[in-house]
Amino acid sequence: MKILKATPEHLKELVPLFDGYRVFYKQPSNPEAAHDFLNERLLKQDSVIFMALDKKGKGFGFTQLYPSFSSVSLQGTYILNDLFVALEARGKGVGAALMNHAKKFAIAESSKGLTLETAVDNPAQNLYERLGWVKDTNVFHYTWEVQTQ
Repeated sequence: MKILKATPEHLKELVPLFDGYRVFYKQPSNPEAAHDFLNERLLKQDSVIFMALDKKGKGFGFTQLYPSFSSVSLQGTYILNDLFVALEARGKGVGAALMNHAKKFAIAESSKGLTLETAVDNPAQNLYERLGWVKDTNVFHYTWEVQTQ
């Protein structure tokens, strides 16, 4: 397995993974919109995407990090917003490899660390805790969303 930082040249392999990720979260499949969204992120460099590739160069997982800041600690930090492993590659260490790669990246960037949010029923929580991530029980997260009519 090879993990690399995605560029617009990797969209052919990345788009099906990203579309699969969105479908997993009960969104309609839309490869064209996925392509446009990812292309914009990569061109504007407002996220960092790491891809896991097999020996033949086929993508079978990705993680997307968004930069943020901690005013209290006066440091940059990253939000690990997306993590997805293709069905045929699950249980083979791809998710762990991507998360560990993200950790190394955060260290290299002198970041405070990484934060992620997940559904309460997401079985990947076992992976997160096995890799040393700690569930935050000291704060609540609130969300406000624009209501569309």
